[in-house]
Amino acid sequence: MLLWSARAVARDDDYRIDSATSQATFQVHVFWLESVNGHFSQVAGDVVPGPRPDSWVVNADIPVDSVAMPSKRLRRWVLAPDFFDATHHPIIHFVSDPIGQEQLDQGGTLSGYITVRGVTAPVRFIVQPAHCEHLAAAPCRIQLSGRVHRSTFGMTSDRLALSDSVDLNLSITLQRESR
Repeated sequence: MLLWSARAVARDDDYRIDSATSQATFQVHVFWLESVNGHFSQVAGDVVPGPRPDSWVVNADIPVDSVAMPSKRLRRWVLAPDFFDATHHPIIHFVSDPIGQEQLDQGGTLSGYITVRGVTAPVRFIVQPAHCEHLAAAPCRIQLSGRVHRSTFGMTSDRLALSDSVDLNLSITLQRESR
């Protein structure tokens, strides 16, 4: 089970996203033939009990300047105003709707809102089944995948060369917060 059952976890427990071992990757197609891949080496935040029993809420931040690309030129391009505009919008933020324990254990959908370039929009991620127990003893890794559209966030440059769809994959490691 992912975050233990509600019977085993006190409602005030908090789980931190381990920034050192979590990452987000993205892929955008160029000329619909090739793809450009990048990854963010830092994902920070927490997972806290939701409003319903056996539910959880994810709150995560991704520093845009933690992006790594295949070349320095591509990195400058994605940090520039036409793409992420890192100077004015240094953080990508995600907050989930409450997700039930069963969806985390068996896999399911994690919906919520993502803010990129100051624009907040709904997003849905597919959650791979994660069977993690006793987070105090071992970290728990959660795999998520989803898709957003660049145009939703005002990224409309290079429309002839770049696909509007961007695939997102997150690999998040949770550690129990010690109080």
